[in-house]
Amino acid sequence: MNAFKIDLMESFPLLARAPIVEAVIEVRARAEAPWEERAITEHLKTRLSEYPNVLSARAVQFRMEIAQPSVQVAQAAPTEQVVQDMGWRGLRCESADKRHVAQFNRDGFVFSRLAPYESWDQFQREGLRMWQLHKDLAQPVEMQRLGLRFINRIAMSQEVSHLQFQDYLETPPRLPREMDLSFAGFLHHDTLTVPAYPYGINFTQTVQPPQGQEAAGLILDIDVFTTQPFNLDQGVLEQRLAEMRWLKNKVFFGSITQETLGMLK
Repeated sequence: MNAFKIDLMESFPLLARAPIVEAVIEVRARAEAPWEERAITEHLKTRLSEYPNVLSARAVQFRMEIAQPSVQVAQAAPTEQVVQDMGWRGLRCESADKRHVAQFNRDGFVFSRLAPYESWDQFQREGLRMWQLHKDLAQPVEMQRLGLRFINRIAMSQEVSHLQFQDYLETPPRLPREMDLSFAGFLHHDTLTVPAYPYGINFTQTVQPPQGQEAAGLILDIDVFTTQPFNLDQGVLEQRLAEMRWLKNKVFFGSITQETLGMLK
């Protein structure tokens, strides 16, 4: 058996109708600098005029407390919900066109590009620009986890109960043998390891029911993530992202049929 190898020179088909509904870069890296709401809010607002929609987020913890029952009264002990404010978490900044969302949090950073997805270069460039702002503010010492997630939605032409999954997927779901039934839904999740590389992959396939005028959609949710902490060197980060993008593409194009590929070109 040949050893698994990431080949960054490999090319993939360009899709005129790319089904990406959301692309996400997530960084988990604890802030080492003071994480103060007023200072950080003012700093980001002055540098992100193109992200005018700003929401401040606080972390809260819920717990249920059960009162001690009275020994004189045989009845169920009352419960009380206690909400504890865990402090200010960070800011969610949304671009004027609502296509870009950047979340600057104490424990990490998340950047999302919503449909229509333009290109990897545009997505990565803007994501790294936002990450640099976060890094300057938070001053983390290492990256505990880097995630690259692409959520794809492929429109399907039939009712869910009449779907022919083999027309769309290389490894479609199958009914139990000798049971002439119909699918009312479908959910499949795989967690994959990448030999000799510090990556893992969560791959979820499911069907989204019709939404208003939209037909049912086949969801391919691909989340590639690092399995080891690494330093904050920009070159290392860009190399990780390039390799993770390759893995994402291999999963996507290796999961759809030629008929589906032709529909998306």
